[in-house]
Amino acid sequence: MFSFCADPETLDSLRWLACYLTTAKHANLYTATLVVLALLAITAPAAMIFGFGGAMAARSRLLPLRVFGHGYISIVRGVPDIAFFLFFVIALDQGFEWIRHKVKCPDWDEPIRQGNDFIVCAEAKLPLGTSAQWIHETYGFFLAVLTFAIVFGAFCANVLYGAMRAVPRAQLETAEAYGMSRRQTFWRILVPQMWVYALPGLGNLWMVLTKATPLLFLLGVEDIVYWARELGGTANPRFTDYPHGDWRMWYFLALLVFYLGLTRISEIALDRLMIRLSHGQATTGGEALRKAAT
Repeated sequence: MFSFCADPETLDSLRWLACYLTTAKHANLYTATLVVLALLAITAPAAMIFGFGGAMAARSRLLPLRVFGHGYISIVRGVPDIAFFLFFVIALDQGFEWIRHKVKCPDWDEPIRQGNDFIVCAEAKLPLGTSAQWIHETYGFFLAVLTFAIVFGAFCANVLYGAMRAVPRAQLETAEAYGMSRRQTFWRILVPQMWVYALPGLGNLWMVLTKATPLLFLLGVEDIVYWARELGGTANPRFTDYPHGDWRMWYFLALLVFYLGLTRISEIALDRLMIRLSHGQATTGGEALRKAAT
């Protein structure tokens, strides 16, 4: 906060606005923006790992793995996202605590499930009751990332599975004819070529993931939508030294600009990546690039 912000009632419009936008509450809004960007940066590759594993399982020769892969894809895609977001946070949290409870409190003789209550020993709680606030926030963010990765990983798995099937079978047969093993064919022929088929679907998933970040509030993480609503709608002097009317429209307009800007940057990056991946590929885009080069 600036030095001239000591007495808000003596400020003119511009200095009042400068002081207002640099309060501690607005710092939470700016921090929440970084949290959203961090979520996207971590969740996207994590979801790709889940998706690649699910796609490989779905096309496995082993029946149990194939059933698991198709089941993972079908179940997650067939249930509303909000239901999975709420389910996974509770299930993962209780699962981690149950494992810790079995390790740290082997002599516990009471049932963990007592009616609607889930009770474990104090040593097994995550995080511990004596932990600092930042540990609680980090743990909540970790659960949010894991939940987003599991849910969107199923959609990635469906896209990658379709992209693997789109690679011309003749190229795989040619690789086998040259003496490549199944593993070599998969990693040297199939995987490098599938990305050009998968990128449009993965690009759409990235946009959906971006728009799904406001669901962080359901997972216990105070996101930018939460703070925009609180800061824009408050006129309570206990919440801020700069009371005002209902400014939610302006805060949500700023969120609109933020998400549109993020979407536009994503579109430019995806278009450039598609051009790069299309070089030398036996696709319409690759043929267009070859003709343009000549």
